[in-house]
Order: sequence, then structure tokens, then C-alpha cells
Amino acid sequence: MLKTNKPWSHIILPILVLILLLGACENNQAETPTPSPDEVALNRVTDTVAAVSTPYPAISEQTPIPEVSNPYPAATGSTRLPFTEPAPTPGSNVPSGTESVFVPFFHGSAANTPTPTSQATNIPAPTPTPTIDFTAVRQNLLAQGNELGFVKIGFHLSVGGNINGLDTWMQRLDAAGVPFFLKSADNAGPIFEAQELAKKSGVPHTLVYRRSGPQYDVPNYDLSPQEAARQHWDAHIAVFPPELDPSMVWLETINEVDKNRAEWLGQFALATAELALRDGYKWAAFGWSSGEPELETWQAPSMLEFLRLAAANPARIAIALHEYSFLTDDIADQYPYKVGRFQQFFQLMDDLGIPRPTVLITEWGWAYQDIPPVPVAMEHIEWASRLYAPYPEIKGAATWHLGCCFADVADQTQRLIQPLTEYALGNYFAIPRPPAQAPIEPEVYRP
Repeated sequence: MLKTNKPWSHIILPILVLILLLGACENNQAETPTPSPDEVALNRVTDTVAAVSTPYPAISEQTPIPEVSNPYPAATGSTRLPFTEPAPTPGSNVPSGTESVFVPFFHGSAANTPTPTSQATNIPAPTPTPTIDFTAVRQNLLAQGNELGFVKIGFHLSVGGNINGLDTWMQRLDAAGVPFFLKSADNAGPIFEAQELAKKSGVPHTLVYRRSGPQYDVPNYDLSPQEAARQHWDAHIAVFPPELDPSMVWLETINEVDKNRAEWLGQFALATAELALRDGYKWAAFGWSSGEPELETWQAPSMLEFLRLAAANPARIAIALHEYSFLTDDIADQYPYKVGRFQQFFQLMDDLGIPRPTVLITEWGWAYQDIPPVPVAMEHIEWASRLYAPYPEIKGAATWHLGCCFADVADQTQRLIQPLTEYALGNYFAIPRPPAQAPIEPEVYRP
């Protein structure tokens, strides 16, 4: 037995204090009211809402939105016109806030450039660029003795590659009444889509289709021009996609022909043109390489006869040209002998008294496997747009290349689709009203 010298009061006193504390706790619990069934239900709803709701992050935690700015400097001979913001409409691409639209114009007085009206054109999705009311602009220009000119730079594609966003480009320009230029080799799908848009809207898009391959690219030079034309035409007609309307789609049957066969090619072109007219097709001839041909080529007797036939049938017979700089850093290298060479051709036609025929620039750009960074490319496109705009005979230029097989040029070119869309929707040109023609003045457009 353990002995202690402490008194019993030392043990009893703490026990009494503990009993008193427990009693106080029981009294407090008895005073807390029991919640009603309605209160229990309300608490459950509140807890559920708190569990499924995600609060917005604090301002400091949100990712900042970069400011939108115009990366393309204004070019010489251009002006910025105010755009009056209209009341937003469903499906409109009119942004909030005050906007300015960069509107270049044909060589002349800026004071004669009309201000676009405030009415917006409905298009599929909101974008940073207000769409100009081109119908109203045209009326204003006509009242001043001018005609409306559009951005003519489009795209070249084939099978494969990267055409993400191309359908949006087509749909938005079509909805705004802006004609676009599209060339495809072997892939009829996008051309068919554009064709159907044009059928519904009536917008005069320029569409070009070509079947490629050794048996299709050039005629058989060993045959007579007439027999070569017959065989080559039959081969192309046999593979022309049945879904394409030959009255709406230009057929380009040859690609980068031998420039040293001027008389033979003239006879071949005459024979092919007659077949195209007979069969109800729109035909584009030659597909000359960039920097070709020489002026003497155009003056071969049969070639002059063909040019007169083309000039007399501008909706059915065209000249296909290629205009490349072959450099990524200078689109105007050796201007006007590569890009801009069409001016030499038009000057010759003027000198010979032959009306300027329809021209399709079915390949345009820099190098086969590379293009400049987007800001530089858009500066070059802006310059080329001013160069081509005054000449209604030029229906457009197809930027190389959204299709396969040339390194990653398709992915590079795909990055131009969105900025080129905005540029085409936000810009126009005042050009001479037919029968007036823009003079051939290469120095005016030299960058």
C-alpha cells in the first residue's frame, strides 16, 4: 500500500471542479435549438451551390489580354478613314469602340476617297475588323467617276497541306460582297465550295482548277500544234471534276511552258481556245514562269492572233502568269521584271492596239518552300494589292502555297489566312472607271 502525507482535500477539490465544468457544458448544449426540416434543406442547397460554383480568379490572377494593334504600316498613297460604329446586330463583325479602317486608294487625290458608311454586313463571327459597306462605297465612287477595286491576293492549294481557316476566308469575303481568287491543283473540294457560294451570292469570285502530272502539265511538243491541242484538251476534259461548273471555273491546262516555242505555242493556244469555246469552258493559257516570256514571244504571228481572240472573249479566254520574287525578303526584287511583269505585257498590247486580255496570276509569292514572317509578308501583300488593283483585267493572284509537298510552306502560308481576311475586308481602292484605263506607270508602284 502506497502511503502519502498529502491530505484528502488535495484529491477531492480537483474532482469537484471537474464535475462543475461538465455540468456547464451540458447546460450550453441544451440551450442550442434543433434546426427545422426547412432549415436543414436550405443548408443542403447552400452547400451544394458552394461546391459546384467556381469563382472567377482575382484580377491579378487572370491572364492579361494583349492590346490589338495594326502591325502593317500605312503605305505611300494611302489614307486612314474613320469608321463610324453602327448598332451591333446579331452575327455582325462590328466590334465595340471606335475603329479606324486603313483604306488605300488608287494614285490620285486623297480628298476624292469616299468615307465608308456605317452600315455593317452580317458575317459568321465577330472579328477585329469592321466590314466596309462596299455597295455604298461603290455608289460613292461611281458618283465621283471612279470604280471600286478590291484586294486581289488569294491562295493556291492542292491536295494535303494545311487549309485550316480557308473556308472562313471564303465565307466572310463572300458575305461582304468581296470577290476572292482561288486556284487549286487536283483538289476540287474547295473550288466546289467556292463555286456554290458564288451561285447563291452572285459575287464574282475567280476560281481556277488544274490537273497536274507529267501527262497534264505540258503538251506534246513533238506533235503538230493542232494535234497536240486536241490530245491535251481531251485528256483534261476526261478528268475535269463533274461537280465543277465549267461556266464558272477557269480550266488551266498547261504549266510553265517552253518559252522558246513562240509560234508553236501560239498555234497550240489558238486550237485549244477554239475547243474551249466550242465545249463551253473558260480556259487559261500558258502559265508562264516568273520572268517569262520575252516581248518577242508575244509578237509571233500566231501568238498575236491568239491574243486578239483572247481580247475578244475576256470572260472565256485568259492568260495565266506566274509572278514570284524567288526571295523571301524582297517581293519587288528586280521589279518590274518578275513581280509586276504583267505591265510590260499590257504596254505591248496598248502599243499594238489590242485590248488588254484577262490575266490570271495563278502562282504568286516568294519561294517554293518558304515565305517571310507574317508582318513582312503582309507588307508585301499590301504593296502587291496596290500594284494589281488599278487593272480590272487582272482577276487575282494565288499566293503559293497551302498544299502539300514543298517542305512546310503550307503551314507557313496558312498563317496568312486570317490577316489577309482582315486586310481584304478593311481595304478598297478607287480605280479608273471603264472605259478609262490605268496607265502603265511602273515607277508609281515601285516600293
